[in-house]
Amino acid sequence: MDQIKEVLHKVLEITTSQNFIGIGSTRKVYRYKNLVVKNHLHKIGHLQSIKEQEIYSDLNLKGMTQYLAPVLYADEKLSIQPFHEPLPLKNGETYNIEFETDNRSTNELKEVIEEIDKKYDGFDLLDSGNYGLNQDGNLILIDYGMTKKLYENEWVPLATAGILPQIYFESCQVCGREKELRIYGENDSDRRCLVCGKE
Repeated sequence: MDQIKEVLHKVLEITTSQNFIGIGSTRKVYRYKNLVVKNHLHKIGHLQSIKEQEIYSDLNLKGMTQYLAPVLYADEKLSIQPFHEPLPLKNGETYNIEFETDNRSTNELKEVIEEIDKKYDGFDLLDSGNYGLNQDGNLILIDYGMTKKLYENEWVPLATAGILPQIYFESCQVCGREKELRIYGENDSDRRCLVCGKE
């Protein structure tokens, strides 16, 4: 808990560009030592973190959390998890993991994914962006709080309205590289990547 207190005390110092490691539509992620801090960009991000806490707690009672990253702390503004090495992108974008052929996958992880899908209405559990690697080089689920209901009832209307970004794989209009770009609705003509300044 001392490290959690340290993060909370230094949160403004930690959540800066030099510690930035990733961003989704509802949370922005920073690394601090062996932890990650997920800044909630929207209330949906907070709901995802709370759902992750619930899932981890429930599955921990069943002994099913070996390949599931715990949420060590969560409040309305942020959540904290252990750091796991993110999976590399393929051709600049995330991809669906083929669990039957990926040698980084385990039977235990497959059981966890099935449980989250069936019992907790899990959404987007194949996307490589939701996984890291543990110390043994096996997949570990690090982002698992989005549910189908939350996605359909809250995320989709906000993304359609241009309030939350959708991810498109296109060429950045500044650097010219094909990357995952954050696009806010169909009328968003700003095709810059994160590196070139668009969040």
